[in-house]
Amino acid sequence: MASEEKSLNFIEQIIEEDVKSGLSNTKLRFRFPPEPNGYLHIGHASSIALNFGLGIDYQSPVNLRFDDTNPEKEEQEFVDAIKKDVEWLGYKWAEECYASDYFQQLYDWAVLLIKKDKAYVDSQSSEEMAIQKGTPTTPGTDSPYRNRSVEENLDLFERMKNGEFEAGTHILRAKIDMKSTNMLMRDPIMYRILHKHHHRTGDAWKIYPMYDWAHGQSDYLEQISHSFCTLEFLPHRELYDWFLDQIFDENKLRPKQREFARRNLSHTVVSKRKLQQLVKEKHVNGWDDPRMSTISGLRRRGYTAASLRNFANTIGIAKRDNLINVSVLEFCIREDLNKIAPRVMAVLDPVKLVITNYPEGKEEWLEAENNQEDENAGFRKVPFSRNLYIEREDFLEEAPAKFFRLTLGKEVRLKNAYIIKGESVIKDENGNITEIHVTYDTDSLSGSGTEASQRKVSGTLHWVSIKHALEAEVRLYDRLFTDEAPDSYKEKNFLDFVNPNSLEIVTGYVEPSLSTAQNEDKFQFQRLGYFTVDKDSTPSKLVFNKTVGLKDAWEEKGKKEENSINNSLKEINKYFKVETKAERIAIESAIGDNIKNISSFSLLQNSLKKNINNNKASLLFSQFILKYSNWKSTDFEEEDIKKLYSMSLKSESTYVRSKALLNLRDIENEDLRNQFSDEILKLYSNPPKNASEREIEILSEMVKK
Repeated sequence: MASEEKSLNFIEQIIEEDVKSGLSNTKLRFRFPPEPNGYLHIGHASSIALNFGLGIDYQSPVNLRFDDTNPEKEEQEFVDAIKKDVEWLGYKWAEECYASDYFQQLYDWAVLLIKKDKAYVDSQSSEEMAIQKGTPTTPGTDSPYRNRSVEENLDLFERMKNGEFEAGTHILRAKIDMKSTNMLMRDPIMYRILHKHHHRTGDAWKIYPMYDWAHGQSDYLEQISHSFCTLEFLPHRELYDWFLDQIFDENKLRPKQREFARRNLSHTVVSKRKLQQLVKEKHVNGWDDPRMSTISGLRRRGYTAASLRNFANTIGIAKRDNLINVSVLEFCIREDLNKIAPRVMAVLDPVKLVITNYPEGKEEWLEAENNQEDENAGFRKVPFSRNLYIEREDFLEEAPAKFFRLTLGKEVRLKNAYIIKGESVIKDENGNITEIHVTYDTDSLSGSGTEASQRKVSGTLHWVSIKHALEAEVRLYDRLFTDEAPDSYKEKNFLDFVNPNSLEIVTGYVEPSLSTAQNEDKFQFQRLGYFTVDKDSTPSKLVFNKTVGLKDAWEEKGKKEENSINNSLKEINKYFKVETKAERIAIESAIGDNIKNISSFSLLQNSLKKNINNNKASLLFSQFILKYSNWKSTDFEEEDIKKLYSMSLKSESTYVRSKALLNLRDIENEDLRNQFSDEILKLYSNPPKNASEREIEILSEMVKK
C-alpha cells in the first residue's frame, strides 16, 4: 500500500489481512468487468475508481474484462464506449480481456462437470422450472431430468453446442441442492441455447454461458486475487465458490469475491434497462445526452474526469446501499471548474442597454481577468461600446430597496468597465422594455485608480458589446427527474417523474474571445454558471451546455418546500380552534396552495406516511395531501392509504371524518372505496355525537349513491 498514513476502508482492510496472511503482493490483481450492453454510468465510475485505485495503491495490474456472455444485448458500440470512458477517467488497464475468449475452456469445464455427475441437461419449460424450483420458504423439487445418465447428458450438451435444438428446448444446469435455503444454489443454469450473432465470436457458438458460470471462472483464468462486486451479488458468492471448487488447481491462486454497496445518485436512474428505455423512447437524445447519468453524458455536459474521481473518493466505499444527493456531485464539479475555468461574459436573456453619453462609434478594449483563482491565467481584452446587452432580470423599472441591480436613478458597475446610472426606458406597444437608457461616469473605469473608480455601488452586472457579440445556442440543462428517487416507488413508473423542464434552449450572446472555443472547452459565464462547448458546435454556430449553476438552486427549492410543509403543519392546528366556516375555508385554502406547489413526491409521500397517527391535525393534513397534491391516491403506497382512511374514519374529529369521506367519494379507485363501505354505513346508521351537519350530509349522499 502507499506509504502515507490514511484510514483504510473495509475493502483495503480485506486486502491487507490477506497480505498479512501470506498472500504475496506480486499476486495481487484486480479487474473491472463491465457487460457491454450499454454505456457506463456514474455508478460504474465509482467501481472503476475503486478497482483501478487499488491497482495504483498496490502497484498491481488491473484488467478490463468485458463479460460478453449475452449476444442478444451486447454490441461493439458499447465496448468502444466503455474503453473510451475508462481512458477518459485517467486509468490504464493491464490487459483487455473478454469472457468470450474463454468460451472453449468454459465449455470444456462444463463437460468435466457432466462427467463428474455435477451437471445435467434439463428439458423442462421455463414455467415448469419456476414451479419446480420452489420459493424462499419452500424447498424445490428435483427436475424429472436430473438423473439422466452421464452419456445422455454429454450427447445432448454436444448437440446443443452444434445447434441441433431450438432456443428454450434444453439448458445445462449444475447439480447442487434443490433444498438449499439459497435459491441460487438450487441447480442453477449454466448454459442456454441462443442462435444469436456474437459481436466477437460471430456464429461459432449456439450456446452461451450464464453470468454466474462465466464470471468466477474468468476471474480464475486471469488469476484475479480479489473480485469486488456490488451488494446484490452477495447471495451469488456461495455459487461463485462452488463453481471454483469444481475446477480449482491448488497450484494456482484462488479468487476471492467480496461485495460493496451501490452508491445510488439522487434525481437520476442508473439501471441500464431504464437508461436504454429513456434513449429508445426519446425522453433524451441518446446515451450521451447531457441529462443522462452516463459517463459520456456527464462528460458532454462538462464534467471533468477529475471531478468524477473526486466524487468517487468523497462518497467512499460502504457496506450498505445509500442514496447520495446529486448536490455532492455538483459540488465536486464546481470545485474543479472554479480552479480551471476561464471567466467570460455572456448574456442569455438580453435586453439592449444604451449609454447615451458614450460617443457614437467609439469602442474600447478593456482588460479583464481570466480567473482570479489562478494567478497564471492572465488577462484578456473585451470590447466596450455605446450599445450593450445585459440580462433582462438585471433591471427593474421600479425596484424594491433590496434590489442590488440596475434601476432608474441608481448606480451599478458594469464588470471590468464603468459605473452607470439608470435614466429612462423605451417600451413596445405591449409595454415590454426594449431599451434601457443610462449614462456613465467617464472617470469610473474599473482598475484606473481614480477616486470615481473606487466609489462603492450597489451591484456589478455582466454585459457584452452588441457590435462585437457572438450569437450562441445555449442549452440550459437541469436534473432529468423531479424526484430524488424516481425508480424507488412500487406504485409509480419512474417515467412519471421526468422533469419537463430538464432542457431549455435559448439564444444568447457571448464575448468575442470565445470565437475559437473548441469542443469540451469549459468556461464560467460570470454570474450565471459553468458552461462547456458541445460537440454540435461549429465555427459558424457556437453551442454551449450548462454544466452547473454557481449555486445549488435545488437545495434552496428543497428547503422552501420542507419549510412549506412544516408551516402548514403549524397552521393546521388553527383549523380546529377557529369558530367560523369561513375561517376554516381560508386555512384550508392556504394549506392547499402550499401543497399544490410542492413538486417533490418523496417529500409528500414521507409527510403523508409520517402523519398517519392518532393525532387529528396529522390525519387532516394527510387528507389535505390527498386532496390538493398533484398526485392521485393510487400514486401513494396502498397500505398507507388504507391505514389513513381507516384511522380517519375512526377519528374523534368530525372535520377529519368529513374530509376522509369527501376524498373517498371522489377517489378514482372504486375497489378501495368499497373496502370502507361497511365503515361508512356504520357511521351513517349511528353517527357520532359530534357529527356535523355537513358530515351527515356527505354520509347520506354516499350511502344513497
